[in-house]
Amino acid sequence: MTSSVDGIDAALLDRFVAIVGAAHAVRGEAEIAPYLHEPRGLYPGRSPLVLKPASVEEVSRILALASETGTHIVPQGGNTGLVGAQVPHATGGEVVVSLSRLNRVRELDPLSNTVTVEAGMVLETLHQVADAADRLFPLSLASQGSCQIGGNLSSNAGGTAVLAYGNTRELCLGLEVVLPTGEVLDDLRKLKKDNTGYDLKDLFVGAEGTLGIITAAVLKLFPKPRGREVAWVGLNSPEDALALFGVATGRAGGSLTAFELVGRTPLDFVLQYTPDAVAPLESPWPWNALVEISSGRSAEDASGLMEEILTEGLETGIAGDAVIAASLAQAHAFWSLRENLSDAQKPEGASIKHDISVPVVSIPAFIARAADAVASVSPQARVVCFGHMGDGNLHYNVSQPAGGDPKAFLDLYRAMNKAVHDIVRELGGSISAEHGIGQLKRDELLATAPPVATDLMRRIKAAFDPAGIMNPGKLL
Repeated sequence: MTSSVDGIDAALLDRFVAIVGAAHAVRGEAEIAPYLHEPRGLYPGRSPLVLKPASVEEVSRILALASETGTHIVPQGGNTGLVGAQVPHATGGEVVVSLSRLNRVRELDPLSNTVTVEAGMVLETLHQVADAADRLFPLSLASQGSCQIGGNLSSNAGGTAVLAYGNTRELCLGLEVVLPTGEVLDDLRKLKKDNTGYDLKDLFVGAEGTLGIITAAVLKLFPKPRGREVAWVGLNSPEDALALFGVATGRAGGSLTAFELVGRTPLDFVLQYTPDAVAPLESPWPWNALVEISSGRSAEDASGLMEEILTEGLETGIAGDAVIAASLAQAHAFWSLRENLSDAQKPEGASIKHDISVPVVSIPAFIARAADAVASVSPQARVVCFGHMGDGNLHYNVSQPAGGDPKAFLDLYRAMNKAVHDIVRELGGSISAEHGIGQLKRDELLATAPPVATDLMRRIKAAFDPAGIMNPGKLL
């Protein structure tokens, strides 16, 4: 009689382990636990095995064996995703493949402004690699100390610099991908112009590991800015924020590298719960903007542009108050407020999240309408709105009523999502701007996306993954 673990034959598990070596296979209950839980704790998983390959060849052999035996595979990077795409299901029977050991720089080409890195490289490490070459890799996320490039690509991560540089898809020139069959697609080209057929790499960027495993990528680098200014602005309304954004884009153009919108409630939370956090302005404002200018010419150019924007904003009454960071430390403090907004919600209890985008011009209308929608579901709930106004992406989160019952509030998750997302769709927006679909939004996507679109996605999935082994139950 053969034994099995979580429904997978023990002898088969041993065959998988032999590919990477016992030292790089995680099997113990305590050791495997960190790979089974995502940051929000919504989707606890189970798996008998985590494999940590160190080469493309090992990934290829893993997937070939998985296709041969019908074993489900869950690719995982830094495990920072917020929609449950990177963790196995609680039913067990899936093998996790961690890319953390595939973390080398394969090539750095400062003249072409490209870097070729493996999928397991941590984003912050890539920042350091680029900086050492006097270059910038602009993707910036709160989780950059632990998220990995493969995960950034698989989720098409956004972040705070999309306004100027685009999201991860736009930063990628080429990919190396292991297909579910074990075949390797080598498309690690540095070309900025290439019209030779379908752009296959774009199918894998944002696919959440459902079509294959990204093992390496060619990414764009940029010259480092020679001047940078950061300002915090107090505003009376989202309409004023939109008007100030118009002034900023008109004055600075491509030098406007960030325009972040922060509501009063999330700022109050971060000032209350973040050690050493200091309010940037003397008096509180209903809304705030974090504005960044980056100049490729000089510090004086960046300073001049920022002063022009704020002077016009204050003189026309669009801006109520403003302060320009007087030092690198103060600029970092302003950004630290922004980056800690999500964590500062946790002490206030349960939170219902929305990662939405609408056309930039529709942001004030969305905020006004969504507030009424939230009140219709939970009258005492607190809106925690902040995000990347410059690219139309808001993190429209809703905290439970003060002192309320967390479980009772989370029972409203679907009703709250529907109320907010209905407005998003009416405004021509997206229910997932940068976090992806995963398990969290899969059912809603399938229920609300155009039938032709979901049918095409299923056809693509079937073509790439005929055995159905890649990250099942995610996205589709």
